[in-house]
Amino acid sequence: MIHLHYWPTPNGHKITLFLEEAGVPYQLHSVNIGKGEQFKPDFLKISPNNRMPAIVDDDPPGGGAPISVFESGAILVYLAEKTGQFMPRDLRGRFEVLQWLFWQMGGLGPMAGQNHHFSQYAPEKLPYAIERYVKETSRLYAVLDKRLADREFVAGAYSIADMASYPWVVPYERQGQKLEDFPNLKRWFEAIKARPATARAYERAKEFQTVPANSEESRKILFGQSASTVRGR
Repeated sequence: MIHLHYWPTPNGHKITLFLEEAGVPYQLHSVNIGKGEQFKPDFLKISPNNRMPAIVDDDPPGGGAPISVFESGAILVYLAEKTGQFMPRDLRGRFEVLQWLFWQMGGLGPMAGQNHHFSQYAPEKLPYAIERYVKETSRLYAVLDKRLADREFVAGAYSIADMASYPWVVPYERQGQKLEDFPNLKRWFEAIKARPATARAYERAKEFQTVPANSEESRKILFGQSASTVRGR
């Protein structure tokens, strides 16, 4: 059994996408980030960076004590290796997937996240910051669109690289993007959206009663952390 500590954000969706595709039994554990549940001591034991998602695997490969993993990219790699699914085992194929997974982790996710922050959550609208991240998001969309010009999925066959990127494209309108401007990406997006496992993963998100985390209190929880916060926990 995989215990997934989760909230329905793009990074959370990555893991439910995998688990539904692979048919792995799992249990969801709510981590309401707008209420500060990511700072609870029990959660910090498995996710010291106070970020979800995180997993605990009761039945790790080779047996032994349960294994906990934090960071969505690391979780996807762990699950792919555990199940033997959605990542090639040959050297070239494996690194074809891994480099695009890292592209999402280091580029698409952080840049789209800053896009969301300055356009949706910042208490004052800063035109420079909004333009900066909308443009960078469009550049990254163009990189993905070009990559998909001659292949169905990012690394050939459907893989954890696709599962990592797809949830960050779902809120494209909030990011100031139009899929019509990226025809290859749009075709890829619609293909993943149509997968039954994708529908199941996003259906699980409906189990959580979420409201936009845009109150003064929730913004302080989400965006007001510092080194002293870490030292005090």
